[in-house]
Amino acid sequence: MTAQPISASIAVLPFVNRSADPENEYFSDGITEEIINALTKIKGLKVTARTSAFAYKNKPADIREIGRRLGVANLLEGSVRKSGNKVRITAQLVNAEDGAHLWAHRFDRQLADIFELQDEISLLIADQIREHYGHFEMQDHLVQAPTQNIKAYDLYLKARHNHLKWDNEGITNAIQYYQDCIAIDPNFALPYFGISYCFAMRASFSGIPGLLDTAEHYLQRGFELDQHSDLGHFSQGTLLFWGRWDFKGGAAAYLKALSINPSNTEAEEGLTELYTAIGYFDLAEEHARHILTLNPLSPNHHFTLANIRYLTGDYEAALAAAEAALQIAPNFTHAIGLKQLCLILLNRPKTLEAFLQSNRLVECPEECRTLYQLLHGQITKSDAARLIQTPKSERDIYLFTWDLFLQTHSGDTASAMNHLKAMTSRCTGQYVNFAHLPLLKPLHSAPVFQQLLQQVFAPNRLPPATEGDKTEPAGSRNLIDEAEIPALLTQLQQLMETEGAYQNAELSLRQLAERLNLTANKLSWLLNEHIGQNFNAYINAFRLKQFQRLALDPANSHLTLLGLAYESGFNSKTVFNAYFKKSTGMTPRAWVKKQQQA
Repeated sequence: MTAQPISASIAVLPFVNRSADPENEYFSDGITEEIINALTKIKGLKVTARTSAFAYKNKPADIREIGRRLGVANLLEGSVRKSGNKVRITAQLVNAEDGAHLWAHRFDRQLADIFELQDEISLLIADQIREHYGHFEMQDHLVQAPTQNIKAYDLYLKARHNHLKWDNEGITNAIQYYQDCIAIDPNFALPYFGISYCFAMRASFSGIPGLLDTAEHYLQRGFELDQHSDLGHFSQGTLLFWGRWDFKGGAAAYLKALSINPSNTEAEEGLTELYTAIGYFDLAEEHARHILTLNPLSPNHHFTLANIRYLTGDYEAALAAAEAALQIAPNFTHAIGLKQLCLILLNRPKTLEAFLQSNRLVECPEECRTLYQLLHGQITKSDAARLIQTPKSERDIYLFTWDLFLQTHSGDTASAMNHLKAMTSRCTGQYVNFAHLPLLKPLHSAPVFQQLLQQVFAPNRLPPATEGDKTEPAGSRNLIDEAEIPALLTQLQQLMETEGAYQNAELSLRQLAERLNLTANKLSWLLNEHIGQNFNAYINAFRLKQFQRLALDPANSHLTLLGLAYESGFNSKTVFNAYFKKSTGMTPRAWVKKQQQA
């Protein structure tokens, strides 16, 4: 699962909670997620999704190894200390290839300024990446305050913290916190979208009446406050797809969410699951692979890929993808259940039995054993029918439809079809893939099954089978009129060679842009498109030449090479040495010695 790093790329690792109260961990997690969300708004910057970044929470790991596994060139580390109405955030940007620190800062602010602080940090980080790796356009602001009520925002972060646990207890707690948040600030849109999602998913998998209506109520209220939230359209897609099996409406909502935030991997996973259910397997796999480039350590996404391969009959590949999910999250029940099914279909009884005995989270082990024996001729259909009638302990939720599989393969087609009709009429989530489930193939010839297919997957209920050409045109748009470029290049050269602007160790892209009366976006574009260098390489090239002149001047023989480097504009020994060796192929001292000998 090692990815290739991309230059303009970053993973924001979970900020450490430095508060006196360990319960404030939800706050540091929330700040981390908000910075991730802000950076994903920058087109051209690859940002690792939250799930993969948080895989390293509280786990010591080498910076270089993290960069390789996540496929990024930069990592942001930090800490958060919350005390009363004050907050202190420290952040440092690190080069994942060599561990060099590119930027670090400490921020002490009032809690009321938290949104401005998130925006400031996000912009500073993005500036640093652009200066080091190349052009991309940035908005003036990346974070807008979603509420003016800090207490409501604090409750929202608690709700989100629980929501993202993705288990029953977490969802229950999230619903309560979302409700408390709404009670404090009824005009805050995000908690409406969060609670709508929670109720929609609970309705789909539990079948409890009325929950979908509750989800719809909260969703509509959220949209009254904010029509342009990717989280809102993601929640809408979840309600329509999982709650109502509205494939066309669900796909439109997910695509709308992705048009607002192309890096919303949750929305893209929802779209992938929808395409899987309706049999658009090529589109589904395309999205599944794309999600894994942004979120390579998400067990959910590996399971999604495994499910596509399982439903298309490639059980070996499905098993491998399920194992990849379990390597990341050994207790991930979806992947555990899918592994059980793959081992049945691959006819691996010893491996299956060992797995059933060793893993306490396997689902329905007795039904699993019976299904294996039935499929592979170890028991008769009549024996299986008697076993099916054996009373079983109550279970809250079946992740996989074991009873339906047993009814199907024991020859009780009537019971199987009645079961399937009842579950599909209620749009029960576990049955959404029924059209392609390998273990339901004996039902395919039944007229009632065919009628069910035509009813659920009628052409007018499906989205288009293609999303159209998503390829963006090559190159970037001109940000400066061609007639103005020669004069700007001349002015830039004068600032460097005549005024020595590069000698300012604190010089930034934005500062230099102001001297040229340009925006930072325009100067970044000019450097990359017409000089062929990013800001950092352009400035350091002048600093390198200045150092070489100073180092060979006998008048400076009493000065250290590092002192000359600082005088030339470098502000870091590590950066100076790394850039010098990259440019010349040797260390500064070896270069000076060679020049003196020559």
